[in-house]
Amino acid sequence: MPLPNLDMDALRSLVAILHLGGLARAAERIGRSPSAISQQMRKLELQLGQPLFRKQGRRVVLTEAGDRVHAYARRILELNDEAVHAVRGAAIDGTVRFGLPGDFAESWLPMALGQFRKAYPAVRVDVLVEPNRLLLERLDRGELDLVLAMNQGGRADAERLATLPMTWIGPAGAGEVVRPDTVLDLALYQPPCFFRQAGTAALDRAGIAWRPAFVTASLHSLWAGVAAGLGLTVRTGADLPPSLMRLDERHGLPSLPGVELCLHAAPGSPSAALTHLRQAVMEQARTHLRDKGAMLGSSSSPGPSRRQAR
Repeated sequence: MPLPNLDMDALRSLVAILHLGGLARAAERIGRSPSAISQQMRKLELQLGQPLFRKQGRRVVLTEAGDRVHAYARRILELNDEAVHAVRGAAIDGTVRFGLPGDFAESWLPMALGQFRKAYPAVRVDVLVEPNRLLLERLDRGELDLVLAMNQGGRADAERLATLPMTWIGPAGAGEVVRPDTVLDLALYQPPCFFRQAGTAALDRAGIAWRPAFVTASLHSLWAGVAAGLGLTVRTGADLPPSLMRLDERHGLPSLPGVELCLHAAPGSPSAALTHLRQAVMEQARTHLRDKGAMLGSSSSPGPSRRQAR
């Protein structure tokens, strides 16, 4: 008896259900009705001869078979999409100058850019890592085509990807960090820095004395200083080195605001290469940051955001 060919659309729906956290959200993203998605799941179950979902209280979760199928579905779809991109991407060429802050230069973005290069081998991506302010200055001077930046949601060219929670960061295993009659040591970027401004303003409002014990212009040295116990710092908390940990009100520290992560593209009609890189960065950012507790943007069109983090 020949093995069935699994329905690619059904596999994509299955992955979307797990990725988005529910059938209704997956139906909205894919553009199908919830009943159509349910039919796809039943078709997969018939093809495989195993139930993929089971009730767990009021929730519906994957069975062991469903979990196994989900893992294979992701691999199958990745190969399918890679094959399509490899063929279509060969027809797209050009150069895109892309700027990003150091916070994302060593985590998920390099992998995303590597995947983009495989899909569009004729596109050259020149990457520049600098502080947010300098990146946007270069964009305005026409030296960059696309910038990923934080805290600039008020710009007209801002396309919000997510709102990231700011957090206090200290060395792994840190216990009590705020003590009576003791000045709190901070590890900070050189000003101007909106993380520095947000952290020190929160401490001032809480009446906690502080001093800049370790000041640097490098994210590498900032992490090293915090890990060595030279001071606490404030960042987004995404993709922290294992030598560091997030701190919060339980450690006697005040709450912090969120910070917007936005894409900014150069004015004018975008090239095909720029359009595809922008889309790839958006998809990878939302996929990665969803798992980090970020509040994702709902709009895919650029424009002024509702608020600008300070």
